[in-house]
Amino acid sequence: MATNHAFPRPAFGRDSMPLDAARAAYEWLITGPRPVSVDGRLFPGLPTRRVPLDELRDLLLERGCTQALRHAVWAHLVLLSRTGGETWTIGCVGLALPALTTIATKLSAKFVGDPSDIHAAVLTGFLTELAHIDLRKPRIMLRLRWAAYRAGHVALREALDAPVPSGSGFRSATPQMPWGHPDFVLARAVAEGAITPDEAELIGATRLEGLPLATAGEDRGLNYEAVKKVRLRAEYRLLAYLLDEAPTDVDTDPAERDLTDQVATALTITSASHAVTTARATSPSVTELSAHPAKKVRRRLSPEALKTGVQGCGRKPATPATTTEPDRPAAPSDPTPEVPRCA
Repeated sequence: MATNHAFPRPAFGRDSMPLDAARAAYEWLITGPRPVSVDGRLFPGLPTRRVPLDELRDLLLERGCTQALRHAVWAHLVLLSRTGGETWTIGCVGLALPALTTIATKLSAKFVGDPSDIHAAVLTGFLTELAHIDLRKPRIMLRLRWAAYRAGHVALREALDAPVPSGSGFRSATPQMPWGHPDFVLARAVAEGAITPDEAELIGATRLEGLPLATAGEDRGLNYEAVKKVRLRAEYRLLAYLLDEAPTDVDTDPAERDLTDQVATALTITSASHAVTTARATSPSVTELSAHPAKKVRRRLSPEALKTGVQGCGRKPATPATTTEPDRPAAPSDPTPEVPRCA
């Protein structure tokens, strides 16, 4: 039986972090002669026997595991957690621990306070979504991951926005802002209604996690061009949101301005590149110019025409122009002074 040793196994205690407590409870399920397991015969691609949860997690994390297999296994586990009680709920948490640990570490990396509340919020967001997630949609684990991330991000923002204690040994200071990663921008845009969670998942998976756009379209039942348009529309709204929210006063934190400018610039470049590609593909002038090459005409400089152009300006008065209306004789006009002009 395979065992995952990628994460340490601290003993459970009063001062343990929430995810450490969840890991300790999960290890009780996979320890002993009869670990909690699933029937691998239900899923093509798994061994045709009972597969313990820790071995199942290793198989799902392998690069060669298909999205169809991941979706089927997670749908089965979510249903068991809703009908089989706490055992399968802890089992789902155990299978998601690599992702939950990464999220909690990323959110609390630059947080100088106690990260316990942030870790607890990440776990709570995962469990809340586990009870309500729509199993008919693809990429169940990715949606669970984003729910955990959003909950942890809200807890982090609340902790950073809290007032700093004043008194002996303390001074008032601007809260440290969690800038430095595009995930924060997507989470904030979703929280404020600029884009939907599904659009944030699409942008995050294809732009940040390297998921091919064609694969994302297959998971959503869309072809390549359709999912490309969905992402482009979402990025346009995200760009408009970032430009509207871009700080302009001089007292704003420079780090905030830098991050907003970087994301806005990146999206602007992407949009401009798409527009240029479309314009080149539909422009009729390219073919016309290539079919009829331009004829070059070179003018000779004549030394005899020294009194023309600028050099002759003002020496020869210009003849005033006269106009006539149709079917009416031209009426004599009052004489006007002749105005010299340049040729």
